[in-house]
Amino acid sequence: MKVRSPKKLARLATAILSLLVAVVAAYSLLSRNGASANTVVETRPPLARDKGPAIVLASPGRIEARSDLVNVGAATDGLIRSIRVTEGQVVKRGAVLAELACDDLQSALLVATANRDSLKEARLRLQRGSRPEEREAAAQKTAGAKAVLDQAAAQLARISKLYAAQEVSRQTFEEARRDQEVAQAQYQQAQRNQELVNAGPLPEDLARADANLSAAEAEIKLAQDKLDKCIVRAPIDGTVLRVLLREGESFGLVSPRPLFTMADVSGRRVRAEVDEDDIGKVHVGQKLLVSADAFGRRTFSGVVTRLADVMGRKSVETGDPAQKADRDILEVTADLNQATALPVGLRVTVQFIR
Repeated sequence: MKVRSPKKLARLATAILSLLVAVVAAYSLLSRNGASANTVVETRPPLARDKGPAIVLASPGRIEARSDLVNVGAATDGLIRSIRVTEGQVVKRGAVLAELACDDLQSALLVATANRDSLKEARLRLQRGSRPEEREAAAQKTAGAKAVLDQAAAQLARISKLYAAQEVSRQTFEEARRDQEVAQAQYQQAQRNQELVNAGPLPEDLARADANLSAAEAEIKLAQDKLDKCIVRAPIDGTVLRVLLREGESFGLVSPRPLFTMADVSGRRVRAEVDEDDIGKVHVGQKLLVSADAFGRRTFSGVVTRLADVMGRKSVETGDPAQKADRDILEVTADLNQATALPVGLRVTVQFIR
């Protein structure tokens, strides 16, 4: 083995040391360049996260329309003649939804109307009295009877003078007096007949005519009311959700089926079921949030408007096997804000805010 001199060993150590210094310097330079390119230096403390609302209770619920569902039927039996609306149509209260075939009731209304018109004309004639022709004829008969009476009276006066002078027989005198009496009776009868023709109606006749006319009006109203039952009208302002019967099908009151299902869907409300152990945590005016799996993290706000007066049984099933179905619940109703995207009947989760 060759032994190096101390002088050579010193030069070798110096070279190795210089190489190490160069390597360390190069590594330091590369480290600084990488840190400046890839590292973000915090110049301010991180922002604190906002705290969400304080949820005191979560309960199952179901979305409802602004009004309760209304099942619309007819007020009488009959065959459906026509359906005037379609599903999803918005209607006003009183709008015609359907019409039943009621031809017999239509005929009864026409008969009652004709009878009323006839009685009205009879009463009008009774008030008006006799016709002008009848009054003129009665006056002429009276004038004729008066002329006959005057002639008979003049004949009797002449025969009386002749009988007093005993120039005519008693029989002739009696015949002249009888003719005068007959003419007098005929004249009085003509006068009474003229007075009767010119007289107004008797109170009892008017009362009878008024009673008959009132009965006829009542018959018309009864027939009209029965006919109106053949027209199915909307009981509320709302939307036709379902048309359950079609034209040609029959509707009966013995086992009635609804013709339509309606509701006011201009807004939404939710009916939540709060467990009996938690009813002290809710109150009218309390704010809440509604969520559904179909809408992800999106929530809908609302306010409690009513608490039920009695306890009830669960009706909203969540599908969770651990859910207890035999617990009493309190129904809580709340109005929702801008939640028309939620379909009626959707099961949701209701979170009550402190």
